[in-house]
Formats: sequence, structure tokens, C-alpha cells
Amino acid sequence: MTTSPTTGPAPLGTPDAARRARVAVALVFGVHGAVGGTFVSRIPWIQHHLGLSPGQLGLALVMPAIGSSLAMPLAGRFVHRWGGRAAVRVLLSLCCLSVALPVLAPSLPVLCLALLAYGATAGMSDVAMNAQGVEIEQRLGRSIMSGLHGMWSAGGLVASGIGILAAHRSFDPRLQLAVAAVLLLALAQPVCAALPDLRAPEQAEEPPRFALPPRSSLVIGMVGFCAVFAEGASMDWSGVYLRDVTGASPTVAAAAYTAFALTMAAGRLAGDAVIGRMGAVRAARLSGAVATTGGLLVVVADRPALAIPGFALIGIGVAVVVPLAFAAAGRIGDNPSQAIAGVATVTYTSGLIAPAIVGGLAQASSLTVSFGVVTALSFALLLGAGALRRAEGGRTPGGTAAAAAAGGPGTREPVVGERSAREAVTGGSGPNAPAG
Repeated sequence: MTTSPTTGPAPLGTPDAARRARVAVALVFGVHGAVGGTFVSRIPWIQHHLGLSPGQLGLALVMPAIGSSLAMPLAGRFVHRWGGRAAVRVLLSLCCLSVALPVLAPSLPVLCLALLAYGATAGMSDVAMNAQGVEIEQRLGRSIMSGLHGMWSAGGLVASGIGILAAHRSFDPRLQLAVAAVLLLALAQPVCAALPDLRAPEQAEEPPRFALPPRSSLVIGMVGFCAVFAEGASMDWSGVYLRDVTGASPTVAAAAYTAFALTMAAGRLAGDAVIGRMGAVRAARLSGAVATTGGLLVVVADRPALAIPGFALIGIGVAVVVPLAFAAAGRIGDNPSQAIAGVATVTYTSGLIAPAIVGGLAQASSLTVSFGVVTALSFALLLGAGALRRAEGGRTPGGTAAAAAAGGPGTREPVVGERSAREAVTGGSGPNAPAG
């Protein structure tokens, strides 16, 4: 992405240009979320159509995560070579088209291959659009990543609602997903064309074809890991928990997931205002405290009236952590997409293993014990929040924070929560002082 050693990321020009860039990247996130929501709504049909057992379906549903994990490290090279706008456009287009593949599979092996391809395109486009979002956030000088992820959640909710309606009216899923793929592809083109053409600095090295995550991104990734573990466990097991532990009816049990999904989406849409007021580290600590409180409510719940608010609080608590993790990773070095790919690989691996670990612990002991582990990982967000401090300042090295501290010719007004280099070392007493 275009930067200067003294001024950091260049501004986006006029206020109108900045507004267009923000709207465009928000719509990109919405389209990507809609692709996921479209697919999820037709999983029951796929299982019935192919006659899959729960174990076979579970195997198939691992494939998108494997495809994403294998392909995401490649995204940095595409972004570097093509530029952010072109990379998002190509990869998001492939993602839109790939959503039609799973319902066309005639057998389990073909379904696994289709889901592998779907996961690969979804993962690479995810990295490219998050890199674009981080760059626009830096140039705007204020937090937008939480709202972008909120748009992703909103897109998924809208698309899954359309899918549920189509299923209720017995609409052929093969036709539905084909139409959805074409419509989402058509929507993606003008949306991506409106993105600014942000490119890596000329002096930046081209990333290798396949790069391991940078070490500096691993701690950030582990914070995201804890949040995504709580998210995945709650999404997949909340309904079962209410039914088996609190004795809720199927209708009431379904309300647990609804409460979780809605509060997480609302938390992300409102998260930028919270981050702007509190700073990234304090917002992450507050998130950990809220998620931990929710986890404790779930663990002690003996009736739905306690468990449902508990899952709602977990949703609020984990909402902003992953956006903050991507924002922090995007300030590592001159090629943010490589660090973002590393964080995405770690965090999404958590989403892959969380449901299985919760199920295994429940089999060996109980679901209450499983969500005790979820609560412990939520508490870990409090301890690891300091790793997200990069989300408060300019990109390093040679980023805006260093320029501002030096008071050189490129000095500008600091972004939200940005502190001088001396404060970062000595632990200033301001609102974003380092953790102990």
C-alpha cells in the first residue's frame, strides 16, 4: 500500500472520496457475508439430498476451513502484484461463483472438493478485503473495521433469511444458488470498482508464493483465536445447550442462536464508536469482561432465562475482537495482507476446531464443562488485550506514529488512540497506557 517513511499512509483525498471508499469497502464486506449466509441456509438440503449421516456432513463442513487455511497465505502475493482493488474484485468474484458449486455435487467426495474450492476463494477474498479495510481505516484516521465486520454479519443474516424463505417455499436450491451467485457477482463488480486503487510501496518486496504467518502476528492471532473459539462454540452449540441443559423447547432453544447472532452484529456495527472513545486495548478488555460475564451466566444457568442473556453477552463481547485483530495485523510491516493472512489462519483454525472440542468435552464430561472452557478463553481476552495496541496507532515500522513522535516534516494529527513513541516505551498515564 502506498506510504511514505515520514507521512505514513496517504489520505484519501476529498471528504467525498473518503466517504465513497468507506461505503465501497463496507458493501464488499456485505457481499462476502451474503455469500456465506446463502450457503449456510441450504446445508440441511444438501444433507438430505445426498443422504449424508451427521458424521459425513461434519467431514464435508470441515473442507471450507481447510481450503481457507491453505489458500489464505497466497492472498498477500495477489494483493501485492495486482493492487488491492483488482485483488478484491477477482477473488470476491470467484467467491460469489463458488457458492453455487456445493448444491450441484452428486456425491460426498465431489461435495468435499466443491467446499474446498469454496473455502479457498472465500478465505483469499477475506484476506484481500480486510487488507483493503485496514488501509482505508488508516487513511481515514479513525476506526472502521468493527463496522465493516458488522456489515459482513448483516449481509449473512439477510442472505440466510432469504435462503430460509426459499426453503419454506420449496424453491429448488440449485436454481436459488445459481441465481444468488449471478446476482452477487453482478453486485460485486460496481462495488469493487468504487474501491480506491491502493498498492504496496514500490520498495516493498513481493511476498513469497506461500508464506508462513509472521511471528509478530501470532500473538495477535491467539487473541483472535480465543474470540473465534467462543463465537464458534456459541453458534453451533447454543441451541443444544438450552435444550439439553436448561430443558428449553426447540423454539426457545433456537432463540439462543438468534440472541447471539443479533447482539454480535449490533456490537460490531456500534463497535467503532466504542473503540474511538476508549481505544483498542480498553475496548478489547471490556469485550473480554462482557464475554466472560456471559460465559459465567451460561455455565450457572439452570433455566433458559439465564442462558439466553448469557449467549447474548458472549455475542456482544466477542464482536469487536476479530476486527481489532485484523486492524492490528494490518500495521505490521509494509505488506499488511501477509500479516492479516497469518492472523486469519490462526483465528479461523479456532473456528474449525471449536465445535469439535466442545463436543468432545461434552462427551467426556458435560456441556457445562465445555462452556467453562469457553468462559476461560473469554477471560483470556482480558489478559491478551495489550497485543491489540497496534490497532491504535500507525503502521510500523516507518509508520505514522514514528513520524508524529519525531515531529518531522510529515507530522500529522494522530489517529484515534495514537501515542508518541516515548509513551509506548515508558507507559504513559493516558487512557491507552500499556497493560501491566
